Amino acid sequence: MRLSKYKNVPTIVDGIRFASQAEAKRDAELKLLHLAGKIRLLQRQPRFPLFVNSVKICTYVGDWQYLEFDQTQTVAGSTMVVEDRKGVQTPAFKLKWKLAKALYPEIEWRLS
Repeated sequence: MRLSKYKNVPTIVDGIRFASQAEAKRDAELKLLHLAGKIRLLQRQPRFPLFVNSVKICTYVGDWQYLEFDQTQTVAGSTMVVEDRKGVQTPAFKLKWKLAKALYPEIEWRLS
């Protein structure tokens, strides 16, 4: 088996391939939060096209997207979150991350 460039160990859990063990662990945590009703609309690998002046520059692919609720458990008290689990932040990732945050300001962007 060839070692990853960034020393991550790809992991398969329930037939789903994750880029690292840390990503697989976070996915399990998010599933539990979903089952507990703390988050809704959990989605893996959400895609966001990144356009500047009507020109598609690239697509940002996050690790997860979900709707997070505050104590009121109402839609008014909810936040759309996009989360990415990163061990190494490459220059390309940093650029896409900044561009996605600028183009989608209504979303809360989190690195975990």
